[in-house]
Amino acid sequence: MEKQKILIAPSILSADFGKINEEIAAVEAHSDLVHIDVMDGHFVPNLTFGAPVVSKFKCGRPMDVHLMIENPQDFFEDFAKAIMKAHGRKDDCYITVHQETCPHLHRVIEQIKAVGCLVGVAINPATPLFTIEPFLKDCDLVLLMTVNPGFGGQGFIDSVVPKIKELRQREPKLNIAVDGGINEKTAKIAVEAGANILVAGSYIFGAEDRVKAIESLR
Repeated sequence: MEKQKILIAPSILSADFGKINEEIAAVEAHSDLVHIDVMDGHFVPNLTFGAPVVSKFKCGRPMDVHLMIENPQDFFEDFAKAIMKAHGRKDDCYITVHQETCPHLHRVIEQIKAVGCLVGVAINPATPLFTIEPFLKDCDLVLLMTVNPGFGGQGFIDSVVPKIKELRQREPKLNIAVDGGINEKTAKIAVEAGANILVAGSYIFGAEDRVKAIESLR
C-alpha cells in the first residue's frame, strides 16, 4: 500500500480568539489545513462561533470546518459563503458533519456537495464504523474523534485505535483524520494505525515553539 503524506491541521479551538488571524498566520505556513471547530452548546457542551465569525478569518490554507452542531444542514450555505470570504475558494475546503446529528446522512452529504465543498463525516469514540460504512465512497474525509468532543486538552482515547486500523484496511486511499489528544506520542500511534491527517490544538498553540511542535507530529 502506498504510504500517504501526513497532513497537519492545527485546531484553532486552542488559539487566542482575541487575535485569531494572527494566530492562524503564525502556524499556517507550516500546516496543511486549518481546523475550525464550530460548537453550538447542544450537541457538545461548549460554544464557539458561527459563520459570521468564520467569514472574518484570513486563511491561506484549506479549511476543515467541523460542525459539532445540531441540524448542520441548516447552515451549509452560510458556511460555504464564510469559507469563500476567509479562504478565497471553497472547493479545497471541507465541511465536516457528525453522523450522530444526521439521521439522513446521504442527503446531508449531497447537500454539502451542492454548496461546492468537500465532504467530511465525523464519528465520536463510542460510535461504530458501520454507521457510516454505506457512505464511505461518498466522503472526501472521515474524522475519527479520539476524545469526546467539546473541549480541548483532553486525553487520547486508545480504544479508537482499532477503528482507525479497520477503516484504513477498508479504504486504503481515504483521508482519515484524528482529532483529540494528539501530541508527539499519540500522533505516532494514530499514524501507525492508518491516520494521515492529524488535528492538534493545545499541543500546537500551547507550545513555546509552535513550528517545532508541528514538525514533531510529521
